Amino acid sequence: MASSSTTTVVTSIELTSLPKLARGKVRDLYQIDEHTLLFVTTDRISAYDVIMGNGVPLKGAILTQISAHWFRVLTERIPGLKTHFLTLSPPAALLTPAEQALVRARSMQVRKLKVFPLEAIVRGYITGSAWTEYQKTGTVHGLPQPAGLQQCSPFPQPIYTPSTKAELGSHDENISPAKAAEIVGERYASRIEALALQVYTAGAAYARERGIIIADTKFEFGLDEETDDIVLIDEVLTPDSSRFWPADQYEVGRDQDSFDKQYLRNWLTAEGLKYKEGVEMPAHIAEATSDRYKDAFKLLTGNTIEEALAAL
Repeated sequence: MASSSTTTVVTSIELTSLPKLARGKVRDLYQIDEHTLLFVTTDRISAYDVIMGNGVPLKGAILTQISAHWFRVLTERIPGLKTHFLTLSPPAALLTPAEQALVRARSMQVRKLKVFPLEAIVRGYITGSAWTEYQKTGTVHGLPQPAGLQQCSPFPQPIYTPSTKAELGSHDENISPAKAAEIVGERYASRIEALALQVYTAGAAYARERGIIIADTKFEFGLDEETDDIVLIDEVLTPDSSRFWPADQYEVGRDQDSFDKQYLRNWLTAEGLKYKEGVEMPAHIAEATSDRYKDAFKLLTGNTIEEALAAL
C-alpha cells in the first residue's frame, strides 16, 4: 500500500451494478438483496455537519476496518450482542472487476434492518458541547450533573445523551432521554440506552488497555423486526464517531490532544470556517488528520492500516 501522500483519495463512488439507496456524509448505501446491504465508506469527511470539499487519505479503509475490528471485539466481550456486520468481502458475483477494486477494503456487507432515528450518544468525559452547556447551567442535555467538574473530567458514571438523527444537510438536535422515548417508544428507548452504555463501557475498557481514552461516542441501532432484537449498526467506535484521546497525555482542566477529527474542527474554528459549505482542507490538514486516524487504528488493532490491507 502506498503512503498516504500518494494514495488515491476517493470522495465519490458510483456502482452501476447495485441499486443505490442513500448517500450520507461519508457512506454510500447499496442494496444487495432484500435482506442485505453494502456499506461503502468514502474518504469524505464532515465537521460541524458539513462535508469538506476534499477527502482524507485512507479514511474510508480505516473506518471500515476499525468498525469490523470492533464488531468482533464487542461480540466477544458482550454476550448476546447482535450486530449488523456480515463480512468484509464485497459481493464479487454482483460487481464488475473495476467496482470490486473500488470498494475493496472500504466496504462491508451488513444486514438490512429498521433503523431507529436516534444518535445514541454516550459520554464518559465532559468536553465539547457538553462542557459548554455545563458551564452555563450545570446540566448536560438538560440532565443535572455534579458540581465542580472541570473541563475533560470523567463523569462519575458514563451518561446517555441522545440526539436526533438529522437528514443530510441538517443539524442533529440534542434531546433528553425522555424525548428519545417519545420518538422511538419507551419499550425500545430504555433498551437502547442500556445497550449503548454497555457497549461504550466495554469499548472504553478495551481502548484504555491500548492507550486510548474514548471520551464520548455515538452509536446507531436497528430493529430486527422478526426477532424484536435491538442490533448495533453503522460504524462503531471510530475516529469519526468518537473522541479519542491519548491516555498518556490526558490531563484534566484543558483541551486534549486527539486521534479524531477534532484537529480538523479546531482548524475550521481558527480560520472562521465553522459551518461554511464547500471548504477545501489544505493538504497538511488532510494529511495530519489521516495520520491521527492511522495512529488510532494501530493502537486499537495492533497493526498498521497498511498491514491490515495487505492481509485482505
